[in-house]
Amino acid sequence: QVQLVESGGGSVQAGGSLRLSCAVSGRTFSIYGMGWFRQAPGKEREFVAAISSAGSTTYADSAKGRFTISRDNAKNTVYLQMNSLKPEDTAVYYCAAGYYSGISTSYAYWGQGTQVTVSS
Repeated sequence: QVQLVESGGGSVQAGGSLRLSCAVSGRTFSIYGMGWFRQAPGKEREFVAAISSAGSTTYADSAKGRFTISRDNAKNTVYLQMNSLKPEDTAVYYCAAGYYSGISTSYAYWGQGTQVTVSS
């Protein structure tokens, strides 16, 4: 069974930065594509960024130039570095493991989420 635990969320002022981490249990972490998604109150879950097992990355337009996804296979951890945060980035952020994609249904395993709040 694969388990994902996010951390690093919190409250920050607009323009600030946060780094989210997602620790993944199991010895097969390196074979999974990893994604970050977010869900704001009253809105559907949306794609943020993804990284393949080989290190290829893709981003939502809203994240390009501000967010960076990375992974450390030795630590079974994926990261999301978020810079120049805006109030509209406020959401619960989820990491997911599965097939490298920008589509949520490609991911079989999900974390519980971590709250990110950006104040103006």
